[in-house]
Amino acid sequence: MGDFLVHLPLAISASLIILALCAFAWGGLLFVRRRVLPRLRVHPEDSNFVGAMVQAVMVFYGLALALIAVNVWQAYSDTSKIVSLEATALAALYRDVSGYPDPAQSELKRELRDYVNQIIHEAWPLQKKGQVPSAGVEYMTRFQTILIGCEPATEGQKLLHAETLRAYNHLTICRRMRVDVVKTGLPVVLWVVVGAGAVISLSASFFFKVEDARLHGILVILLAMFIGLVIFMTLALDRPFCGDLGITPEPYQLIYDQLMKS
Repeated sequence: MGDFLVHLPLAISASLIILALCAFAWGGLLFVRRRVLPRLRVHPEDSNFVGAMVQAVMVFYGLALALIAVNVWQAYSDTSKIVSLEATALAALYRDVSGYPDPAQSELKRELRDYVNQIIHEAWPLQKKGQVPSAGVEYMTRFQTILIGCEPATEGQKLLHAETLRAYNHLTICRRMRVDVVKTGLPVVLWVVVGAGAVISLSASFFFKVEDARLHGILVILLAMFIGLVIFMTLALDRPFCGDLGITPEPYQLIYDQLMKS
């Protein structure tokens, strides 16, 4: 269900989550007021105890949801940094191989251009679907074969070759980190906590002794909308590459247009 909502437009997924919680809140409130509260001996002075219990439930749920939301945002931000680091490593490596003599220089540049083009047009659509791309390994292997086959003749070429190897190793690390986070996301058990916590928190608010049912309903609906917004934000950022808020390949496109294409 979470994967289905992630790939929907933001407006639709947000509406579905909020409407579902509001429907539960309204239906549950009517049921409790009509069927449950009349069977209980609830007095106005009991509202103090009910309020303290609801406050305790909301504090613990709010704390858990806040920690989960912060963790999701941190993972999203870290993934964005990984993408920028890989694009920067590609640019540095492309400039390093510019100092190699032909035909090695042309072959190395071609492999890097093809690799970036593959990331933009092949790997990224797969990542948006939550699939791990694997074609990039072939490009990196061919680049490594050509690079290792180069034999520097002068001291300057040896220094350049050593620096290029370091840049290549840094690039492979960045690529591995990007691929590893494609399927990152909250485990199912945490989503169970988020959903069950929302249900328990809203259910606890049904047991107040409020004379005006309309006032009670408005407040419970507002609470459901707020919880729904926080859950929607968590869901929208849970998969860094998926959905309308998914990270784009813009850093790679800039490198390709401004450095490699020219």
